[in-house]
Amino acid sequence: MTSKIPLRVITNGIAILPDRLVPDAVVAFRGNRLVAVGRATRRIPRGAECIDARGGYVSPGFIDIHVHGGAGADFMDGTVEAVRTACRAHARHGTTTIFPTTTTGTPEQINAMLASCDAARRDPQAPGPRIAGVHLYGPYFAEDKVGCHSKAGRRPPRESEYQSYFDSGIVKIATCAAELPGAIDFYKAARRHRCLITCGHSNSSWSEMKNAFQAGMRHVDHFWCAMSSVPSIRQRFDVPMQASMAEFVLANADMSTEVIADGCHLAPELLEFAFRMKGSSRLLLVTDANRALDMPPGEYRFGPSSDGPWFRSDGKVGWAPNNSLASSIVGMDQMVRQMHRVTSATLPDVVRMASLTPAERTGIARATGSLEKGKRADLLILSKSLEVRQVFVGGREIPLSE
Repeated sequence: MTSKIPLRVITNGIAILPDRLVPDAVVAFRGNRLVAVGRATRRIPRGAECIDARGGYVSPGFIDIHVHGGAGADFMDGTVEAVRTACRAHARHGTTTIFPTTTTGTPEQINAMLASCDAARRDPQAPGPRIAGVHLYGPYFAEDKVGCHSKAGRRPPRESEYQSYFDSGIVKIATCAAELPGAIDFYKAARRHRCLITCGHSNSSWSEMKNAFQAGMRHVDHFWCAMSSVPSIRQRFDVPMQASMAEFVLANADMSTEVIADGCHLAPELLEFAFRMKGSSRLLLVTDANRALDMPPGEYRFGPSSDGPWFRSDGKVGWAPNNSLASSIVGMDQMVRQMHRVTSATLPDVVRMASLTPAERTGIARATGSLEKGKRADLLILSKSLEVRQVFVGGREIPLSE
């Protein structure tokens, strides 16, 4: 049976591995699996279909663990069509595995989002990235760190609510502000369900982070954005000044974090600092993109289309009414290009932050995240300027023109 599945071979490209570049590479896949990755030293088997990379790069597909929407749709719209629309948009930017991310909202809105994502991922023919799970991000945020999310939709965690989310089986990443009452019980429940446990939209102190770490928390969302600092902790606890989330993450090797490298959220020196401090195995690239991705400048809803707060897209980034940043509006390909352009990270480092590192942190690295024999054929062909030319999800090419 296997022999009847055609062999497809990408040639004339530079393969991006986690630790090096392989020039004049051959990347072969049969069906949905990679069967060979290496230098072009042997004759290509007769009958194989050849795909010319035209001197560009062959990359593992990108993995986005923090993303809200795109192409006019937000995952919190709670419909299968919205999920498919947003997923297709991110596929065009190189994302082959995606973790749709909740905002703050009512339990009914969150349950609708989980159900629509679950229904969408059960359709193997839907064009777009594979939905590996949902990131339960909102609603468990600190009141003073809600950011552009709806303040009315945030609340402390309660088992009577979050247990149903975990019981759905689709939640694979779980966020909660560490200082909230009930946070430790939430982390323990997330740990039982084998989630990547994160702290975000939080004004927590070092001691609160330490307690969260002991309960299983290992990741902090979008570094420097909606998170505590020494001055903000001073406002909570007076003197002596205490350490914040930033110091805890930088001091603990087991902690990972993420950056939004869209050119608007963080200056180059912050991206460089994050890379130097955490390295490519503990720093992730995320888009945090909203529904304004691939849309013209204008006014949009963040979160549910019915009652999510309004924000403005200027064509480069989102802005909340109070002139604070309101999420990004660009895809993972832009994050990769920016990180590579303005930091000392090598191309293998940068691509690792967008592929293998998120795969490792979410427990799916045995199946995807790097160009390795036996893994899924989640592949990209990129130009020399890192523009997306072709996208393959499980060996199936995804159209980029939709």
